[in-house]
Amino acid sequence: MVDKCRLCGSAKLKLYYTEGNSDQFKYYRCEDCLLVNYDLAGGFDQEKHEEAFTDPRESNKTNKIIGHSWAYIKRRLPETGKKRLLDIGSNNGRLLMLASADGWQVQGIELLESLAERCRAALNLPVSVFDFLTYEPAPEETYDLVVLRHVLEHLPDPVLALNKIHALLAPGGYVHLEFPNTASADMRLKWWLRRTGLKRRRFSKKYVPHHCNEFRREPMELLCKMTGFELVHWTTYSSNNNLSPFYEFFRFGCKARTLIRKIQK
Repeated sequence: MVDKCRLCGSAKLKLYYTEGNSDQFKYYRCEDCLLVNYDLAGGFDQEKHEEAFTDPRESNKTNKIIGHSWAYIKRRLPETGKKRLLDIGSNNGRLLMLASADGWQVQGIELLESLAERCRAALNLPVSVFDFLTYEPAPEETYDLVVLRHVLEHLPDPVLALNKIHALLAPGGYVHLEFPNTASADMRLKWWLRRTGLKRRRFSKKYVPHHCNEFRREPMELLCKMTGFELVHWTTYSSNNNLSPFYEFFRFGCKARTLIRKIQK
């Protein structure tokens, strides 16, 4: 069992929901900060979605959602002089492509060489391969914007991740994050149905969870405070593009989209 919350360190953890055909994968919610912590002793697959590659130049649902992310960033981000962007977990490079077309100097990071190679071949943009949590950047390496789209929940140490990003950012730099929103109505209903046994999902025999931690606004605000950031904007959205304007207004969609700014620790 997880003995303390990975964010606030509290020992007040309560079993929140389980996954797996034998309920062997366990998720505990911290009663103090509300972060959902997965018990990594059950196994963890950090590369679960990394092998799929969609051509970043095509018009499809995945690329349209990434396009909405870039539009959100441009609406909320003040004009910056240097315009240097780091995309951690750049996947097919669609966001790198859009930012580059708008005049940004871009750099991507991926875990798998095969995915990075396909991205470089398709776009001729720089994508490096390494685990960000163990990466040691050069002292002169700085960015005005760092992007993590559905990456933070896969990292076992969110505090370390945000501290490393803080060191990479220029003064007043920004971070754009997207991740599942545990406060959403549909996620809470899904977990309630599982806990009560009213709905059972059949898992593949090879299934291993890929989320270490799951967030909502409260733990995100705490993470910002702990690592020298301020929350500038928070909204939610859905994979269904028709519903996203509704969720952006009422802010209980299943995915969160947020912008945070570096301040002095």
